[in-house]
Amino acid sequence: MSTLGSTLKESRKNIGLTLRQVEEVTGISNAYLSQLENDKIKNPSVNILSKLSSIYKVALKTLLSNANMIDKKEVQKEEANLSFAQNIAFRAEGLSEEERNDVLKYLEFVKSRKN
Repeated sequence: MSTLGSTLKESRKNIGLTLRQVEEVTGISNAYLSQLENDKIKNPSVNILSKLSSIYKVALKTLLSNANMIDKKEVQKEEANLSFAQNIAFRAEGLSEEERNDVLKYLEFVKSRKN
C-alpha cells in the first residue's frame, strides 16, 4: 500500500511541479512538503491535505486514508465501486433508454440472488 509521502511525491511529479512551485501556490514551505513526501511528518492537518489534494488532483479521501486519518478499507471499497460504476457508464454509451432500464433490472436481479 502507498504511504502518504509516496502518494504526494508521485502525484506532484505526475503534474510536473517542483516543491518550490507547490510552495508558491499553496504557501506551504518546501521543507515541510519535503518532510511530508519522505514520510517524516505523520499527522498533517486536513487543511494541508485539502490544499494538496486540489493541486495534485488526488482525492482527499485517498490522502486522508494514506495518512491513517480514515479507514483504508472503506476508501478502497468506494474506489472499487466508483471504478465499477465508471465501467458501466462507459459501456452504456449508445444504449437506448429501454436497454439501460434492462441493464438496471438485470443488476437488481443479480443483487436479489445474493440475498
